[in-house]
This record gives sequence, C-alpha cells and structure tokens, in this order.
Amino acid sequence: MKLNLYSNNTRFAPSPTGHMHLGHVFSALFAYEAAKKLGGKFILRIEDIDSQRSNQLFEESIYEDLDWLEIKYVNEIRHQSDHMEDYKAAINELFKMGMIYQCFCSRSEIKAEIMRAGNAPHEEDYSIYPGTCRRLSVEERKTKIDQNLSYAWRLNIRAASKKLGNLIWNDIRLGQHTVPVGIIGDVVLARKDIPTSYHLSATLDDHIQKIGLVTRGEDLVTATHIHKILQMLLGLKSPTYLHHPLIMDTKGVRLSKRTRAQTVKSLKASGLKREDVIDLLGKKNILSLLSLIN
Repeated sequence: MKLNLYSNNTRFAPSPTGHMHLGHVFSALFAYEAAKKLGGKFILRIEDIDSQRSNQLFEESIYEDLDWLEIKYVNEIRHQSDHMEDYKAAINELFKMGMIYQCFCSRSEIKAEIMRAGNAPHEEDYSIYPGTCRRLSVEERKTKIDQNLSYAWRLNIRAASKKLGNLIWNDIRLGQHTVPVGIIGDVVLARKDIPTSYHLSATLDDHIQKIGLVTRGEDLVTATHIHKILQMLLGLKSPTYLHHPLIMDTKGVRLSKRTRAQTVKSLKASGLKREDVIDLLGKKNILSLLSLIN
C-alpha cells in the first residue's frame, strides 16, 4: 500500500511494570524495522503514569533488552510521568468544550445499575458505563465536589458523536473502520488525582512526538476508535495505523504479562541468542507485515 504519512516516525511505548516478553519484542522489532524502511525515527516512550506499579528496575531492564536485541532508538526518551501538565491542559480543553464530565460512581455502583437495567451483559462488557453521572445537574455535581468525593473524568460520547458525526479511519492491514460509538461508551480519560489515562496520554504523546505510523496489536482496535475521537476533538494530527496479529504461544494463548509469557531476561539466561529469539517470533511474519509498507 502506498502510504501518505505526515511523518515517518514510529514508536515503542512499554510500561515499566514488568520485564519485556516475546510480545513486546515483536512490537518493538516491527516498529523499528518499519522506521528504517520509511527512513524515519524509531522513538522510545516510557508509559509510566501508573506510579504504584511502575518500577525503575523494570525500566532499566527494557533498555538492556533493547540493546541486546540491537534495536536502536533516538536518545530523547519521553516519560509520561514528566508531562502531567500536558495532559491536564488537554482535560481542561475538553471540559471547556463540554466533552467530559465528572463521574463519582464506584465500580460496584456501575455494575449494580447495569444489572438493574436488565439484559445484563457478559462480564467483559461491564466497562460500558450506563451514564449515571452524565445526568447529574450542576448543583448535584457541585455538592459532590464540595464533599471532596473522588471522581473520574469521563468522555461524553453522546456529545462527541453529535459534534463529530461519523468517524472513519484506515488500517494498512485491516482496511477501513467506522468508529462504533454505541459500543465505546463514556470511557475514563483521567481521575481526580491523576490527570490522564492510557487513552489520553498515548493520543497526545503520538501528536507531540510526531508519530506518523502507529503499529500495535489487533486487540487495540477499540482503543484506536477512542484515540481517533480524541484526535478530532483536540485538533491533533492523526497517524496511520497498522494493527498486527497477536503473538500466541504453542497453545494459542496470547503472549502478555498477564499470561506470564517468557521474558527476554529468561530467554537470555537460557542461552538463546538474538537470532534465536527472532526465529521464535517468525521472521517471515515480520517481513510479511513490512511488505505492506511502501
């Protein structure tokens, strides 16, 4: 496919909450090779907004693993924890536009309301917020704030949809997508004590760092829908996307931290070399994806 990128930069954005595993290696290696093919920069970002789980030892491990894999990145590394003011400014802008509101509900309260509504969804669908606090009056909202209650900032998907209309974006591998507003819901964009979320910070950082091609697993297509909405609301540049297949183990289980996928650290300790690790991922799979980029 002939691409029309506003920038040839790609990125790898791990969270320092564990050691790199094979899934990370595939994502990093593919983004690195894509940047080389395009003549752009390969940028490393550390997504460390989760201060409780982020660990400096894991961050150092990321650098060591990338060095061992011979994946070269530009010297300036963006740590999200250093840029909270950027995210706070974006939240303020969205608030002025009437696109977000404070939600004071606990998880148990949200689940109870969904159950009361009938046709209870499966467990994985409980993230679709029923809009309880969207209906609060200005006075009710002020009372709760005066009581110093905790809250989250939620996207008002109805207001965003009314303002933006139908949104369409293209994926190099998967083709055209229309943003399905109905299944996104009023997602959390920030909290009272943390002025950001994965969705807000990743979207804003891609713009600030001039990322022209975002490569990520196909399990993040829904996240891309949300990011497209935020790009349009905030007037940000939209990168081109390529969602690659998920990397599975021999039993068909996705490689991730949650499934305790083999780490680069353990593979190195077992005596494997860089070339062996790349062979485990299937070098032809990476080459096949790279062939989609011109």
